[in-house]
Order: sequence, then structure tokens, then C-alpha cells
Amino acid sequence: MAKKGDYFGLSYIVSVILAIIPVTAWLCGIITRFSEGKILAGILRIIFGCWIVWLIDLILMLFQKHILRIINC
Repeated sequence: MAKKGDYFGLSYIVSVILAIIPVTAWLCGIITRFSEGKILAGILRIIFGCWIVWLIDLILMLFQKHILRIINC
């Protein structure tokens, strides 16, 4: 079985592909954070997710196999 990624429990490869595309990374990041109950993190992704968080998520997904997890609110 493939290793689970960070977006919706999908495989790591699918999560990397979604993280490469800015629009899908932004949208999946927002949905993932709101579904985890992290409202503040979801709002920050809406505001800053276009380029700043997208680039950080892409780097983290490639090297650490997860997206940004700083805010646990």
C-alpha cells in the first residue's frame, strides 16, 4: 500500500502532484485545515496561501512529506 500523504489521506505521490499546482494546493490546504478543525490556520491559508504558504507547503511536502503544521488552533 502506498504511504499516506497529507491531503485527505491520499497517497504521497498524489499529494505531491496536488501540492505542485498552486490552485489545488491552496484549495486542498484550506479544506484540509477546516476539516481538521483548525479554523485560524484555514483563514490564514485563505489570506496568505496564494504564494507564501504554497511555496512552503511544496518544499515541506517534497522533503518532509507533510504540509505546514504550525498553527494548532
